[in-house]
Amino acid sequence: MSLTPDNPLYAWGGLNHQLFLWLNSFHGPYWDALMLTMTALGSHGNYPYYIALALLVSAWRPRWLPGNNVLIFGVGYVVTGLIVILLKPLLNFPRPLLALGQHWVHVVGRPEFHHSFPSGHATFAVLLAASLSYQAAWPLRWGLWGFALLVCLSRPALGAHFPADILGGALIGALTVISLRSLQKRWLPAQENAGV
Repeated sequence: MSLTPDNPLYAWGGLNHQLFLWLNSFHGPYWDALMLTMTALGSHGNYPYYIALALLVSAWRPRWLPGNNVLIFGVGYVVTGLIVILLKPLLNFPRPLLALGQHWVHVVGRPEFHHSFPSGHATFAVLLAASLSYQAAWPLRWGLWGFALLVCLSRPALGAHFPADILGGALIGALTVISLRSLQKRWLPAQENAGV
């Protein structure tokens, strides 16, 4: 069984398209502006700045954000970046605009046609939330997961990704963090216990 856009693991018996059309049906000036902003903030090019900001917060308030989280975030950024760069052209799934046509898809912003799976925005947003929220202060945890949720929601809302692309990216981000934490606990247990 190959992984193609019509594969049951991706199509979900048509639910992937139906859910996309529902999420893509909500529009208005304020909502579209919010979704464009969240997509811009979730772009992978911003993440080096987010790593730098996380380092500053961790140095200033280590109880808010353990330094170990920033290490996981930084390494995870490189790992997930490589995974996404390899998978997108290899699978080359069509974006909603190409798969469904312009009569069905409301695109806000720049139209895109190829390399739909996985969503890089979802990958990096969930990576950020999963890596930095561990043992962090509660307000920071809520903010990180709220950010990730809005970034993920922005992609089908703007017509850029199917829900399966979002789920695939989110799983890549989450599994990368889980794997890196497991490796770190095995190889650097003293740093894990120290939160450094």
